[in-house]
Amino acid sequence: MSRRWWAREAWVDGRWQPGVLLEADASGHWSTVAPGQARPQAAEVIDAAVLPPLVDAHSHAFQRAFAGLAERREGAEDDFWSWRDRMYGVALRITPAQLRAVAAQLYAELADGGYTQVCEFHYLQHDPDGRPYADPAEMAWALADAAAEAGIGLTLLPVLYERAGFTQPRLREDQRRFALGASQVLALRARLAASPRPLLSCGVAVHSLRAAQPASLRALAEGVGDMPLHIHVAEQIAEVDDCLAATGCRPIEWLLRHAAPDARWQLVHATHALPAEIDAVAACGAGVVLCPGTEANLGDGLTDLPRWLDSGTPLAIGSDSQVTRDWPEELRWLEYGQRLQRRQRNVSADPARQAATAARLFERARQGGAAAAGLARWGLQLGARADLLVLDDTDDALLGVPGAQRLDALVFAGPRRPFGRVMVAGRWREVDRQAIARRHAQAMQALWPAAMGGANA
Repeated sequence: MSRRWWAREAWVDGRWQPGVLLEADASGHWSTVAPGQARPQAAEVIDAAVLPPLVDAHSHAFQRAFAGLAERREGAEDDFWSWRDRMYGVALRITPAQLRAVAAQLYAELADGGYTQVCEFHYLQHDPDGRPYADPAEMAWALADAAAEAGIGLTLLPVLYERAGFTQPRLREDQRRFALGASQVLALRARLAASPRPLLSCGVAVHSLRAAQPASLRALAEGVGDMPLHIHVAEQIAEVDDCLAATGCRPIEWLLRHAAPDARWQLVHATHALPAEIDAVAACGAGVVLCPGTEANLGDGLTDLPRWLDSGTPLAIGSDSQVTRDWPEELRWLEYGQRLQRRQRNVSADPARQAATAARLFERARQGGAAAAGLARWGLQLGARADLLVLDDTDDALLGVPGAQRLDALVFAGPRRPFGRVMVAGRWREVDRQAIARRHAQAMQALWPAAMGGANA
């Protein structure tokens, strides 16, 4: 049975258009997207502006339990690697039930923040002692259950993770829960792909070049078919230096020479990329996933965003460590980092094509997010899943803003509650936020008993 809506305005084909008739088919996909229509009799009226949501193309859900808890320096220096050692403390303790509680809270927040699909880079596999669960997919099902409870789509990406570094053939003791070889990743992916759960899809991932044997990476790429394949790459200068010392190549250079990346591949972060590497990635069709909130929080550095944009490389955004959980803030960080570095304004705009900063970033993230999640279409277009966001025009930052600049205000004027309602697969999203928040709080109290005991604990 189809369902129909009429929106006062909607973001269609990269611009605001009036009077848009929307119809979803029985499978929850758009069968009609028709701008310029008079208000019909038999349709639900949305007397507001509506936007397509975005895909969160890179998430580690369990790290939501660590967000905001690493903002004190414990030594003379603090960097990504010291943060990682502390983050492992959460990874070594969290149970499947706690993971579901934390992930449900996260996914509900992501949906509130304008994402309706999340790509979960899933490397937390085994029990706290490093032994496989009786069901090897135990932690994956916890994530799938959390996404269903939060009313959000999920692309699960089980991760190849088999060594601690280029010169360390085994994992560190505090990485024991992550161990998964290529055949195990493919087996888990096959099991997830066979699940009848709605809104669940899958692909695979490689944690990083330092964490995978080259033969295993090739086996994974050969066995995954046309599903997406994600990999952390060139996030840190130390990673680039280690790769150069071990292989004679920079990380992106090594991938281009030895892994033959194509449109299935998503290079996560790609922070330290040379101009020639950016051009070569664009030529091979691979995408890039940028996580500006996390990259700022961890001190990763700034990538060459203008060149990525001009090269035509598919770009997506991700919440990664969960320090930010809405896409307007991610896009704001993406642009503001460039402004600070270059001491210019509207770095991402494209005057030649009359593309304003917010519109250009939003459209690139919309298109790139679809590829990252393994979805053929995304947005208010025929055949895409029937997802949309209703803007709250009463938010202080949007109140009275001219319609043509509404997206600019959404990204750069910092709305507090910009989305009034969220639709997923043709249904208005309804969740029990109180129950989700209660279980999240209980999980946090169990994970951090001393810290939860009071200021002096």
